[in-house]
Amino acid sequence: MDKKQKNIDVCSSCIIHEEIVDKVKDKLPDEELLFDLADFFKIFGDSTRIKILYALSISSMCVCDISNLLGMSQSAISHQLKTLRQSKLVKYKREGKVVYYSLDDDHIKSVLSQGFEHVTE
Repeated sequence: MDKKQKNIDVCSSCIIHEEIVDKVKDKLPDEELLFDLADFFKIFGDSTRIKILYALSISSMCVCDISNLLGMSQSAISHQLKTLRQSKLVKYKREGKVVYYSLDDDHIKSVLSQGFEHVTE
């Protein structure tokens, strides 16, 4: 690697563009909201949870169905669903003895879709 390529991400001068910095600073959300956003994206950092979310983007499913689909124990699926529920990414509906899970709203499907589009470019 030559010297030019090595330092491509470093400014060669130390000039602060105050107007740009001020503009961005004014538009940055509160620290707490950014922390919540980071937590939101951490949930997507597990491939099992992604598989569950992707499956639920196609159809509502019960734990037994998801377990069969992914070849995992019902206990493992229930554990992941609890995390997804607590993060408000999935919701559930009880029908008799069966509990069906689905995505909490269309935003989740949109995040999945955009992420999938990005990684398949």
